[in-house]
Amino acid sequence: MAIKAHVLATVTRLVAVPLVPIAFCRAPGRARFLACQWALGLRFPAEDLRGLMPDALAAFTHARAEAFWRDGQLIGLTSGYRDAAEQHRIFTEQVRRTGSVSAARRRVLPAEESGHVRGLALDVRPAEGARWFDQHGGRYGLYRVYDNEWWHFEYTVEPVRLPHPDAAARLSEHGAAYGLAQVYGNESWHGELRPDAVDDGCTPMYADPAEDPRMRL
Repeated sequence: MAIKAHVLATVTRLVAVPLVPIAFCRAPGRARFLACQWALGLRFPAEDLRGLMPDALAAFTHARAEAFWRDGQLIGLTSGYRDAAEQHRIFTEQVRRTGSVSAARRRVLPAEESGHVRGLALDVRPAEGARWFDQHGGRYGLYRVYDNEWWHFEYTVEPVRLPHPDAAARLSEHGAAYGLAQVYGNESWHGELRPDAVDDGCTPMYADPAEDPRMRL
């Protein structure tokens, strides 16, 4: 499998180079970016970028263009946006497989809590590509949020890495007791002081959450 992956990566890079002049005719200032997306589209023909929030899509495509041209790393999207019905189906299957809701929540969240439904979550491949995102994705607002899911990244402000998806709900419950409020309801956790809590002098990264594009849901 490693040899096959190496061959496919080499072929994809060889395909991308002659695509640059064609992309230049389409968009002179974005030729390498477009050539990268075209080549990766051929390498990962099943990926579907539709439904992602515009800022999340831009972050993903620009990050993987950097990975491709600078480090020769190919990164494909396994799963991005899911509608609520699809997320519910996946969650229900996981409940059946594990035998309990709590066990299922360690791997997948219900639709109302999922970053995939909001168009902010991305499951990527291969493992080497995920490692590149883990190291460099923060420059684009893309962060790995769970220890047990190397493939899962979200477009968000920098979160606290959690052991598994269900930990976000538990942290939310415990955080409320200390005056913390969950700013948004996707799978990662980012806490700020509630208005009725005592201010310890710390200020959030964005005084107005609406100013941060990663808070647009």
